[in-house]
Amino acid sequence: MAFTHVSPTRMQLTRLKRRLVTAKRGHKLLKDKRDEMVRRFISLIRENQSLRVGIEGELTRALREFALARAVMEPEVLEEAVVYPARSISLTLDSRNIMSVNVPVLHMDEKAAGEAVLPYGLATTSAQLDGAIASMTELLPKMVRLAEIEKTCNLLADEIEKTRRRVNALEYVMIPDMEQNIRRITMKLEENERGALVRLMKVKEMIAARDG
Repeated sequence: MAFTHVSPTRMQLTRLKRRLVTAKRGHKLLKDKRDEMVRRFISLIRENQSLRVGIEGELTRALREFALARAVMEPEVLEEAVVYPARSISLTLDSRNIMSVNVPVLHMDEKAAGEAVLPYGLATTSAQLDGAIASMTELLPKMVRLAEIEKTCNLLADEIEKTRRRVNALEYVMIPDMEQNIRRITMKLEENERGALVRLMKVKEMIAARDG
């Protein structure tokens, strides 16, 4: 806000002071919001990291079992065993609010979260294939939770960056400009008052000299 665009009047001074109070209050609220979002973001990042490490370890074991199953089973038998899904799931997308940010909440159907039903007979398949499917069954809820957390972290990170820019704009641009304009208007008004007082004293001296 340039001083050349601000009229040095008492009305403008009062308006600027009110805007400064509002800007400082908004600055504090935005900082508090940013700090709370960062706190929650860090907590989610830690949960995300822990969950991802666990999933990657279990997924590696499941893939190893599947590789063993492929090594001991005929390709046609393996393909026939896995062509039909062992389970079907139903996901419901909901949302919740974190510091004015709508983040997703994924709900798995309760039946889908139960034990997998193998779609093939056990006579022609290997135990390794059973183990791989069981491992993937246990992993599914964790993977859904991981997807939910990662999307939440992305949305929070975007909002944290937007809030940071607003805080910086208030702290380093708008509030200093308003304070500077308030000082300039105050100095200009005081200068005008001194000039008016000097003129008044000269008028009094002229009147006194004329009457004398």
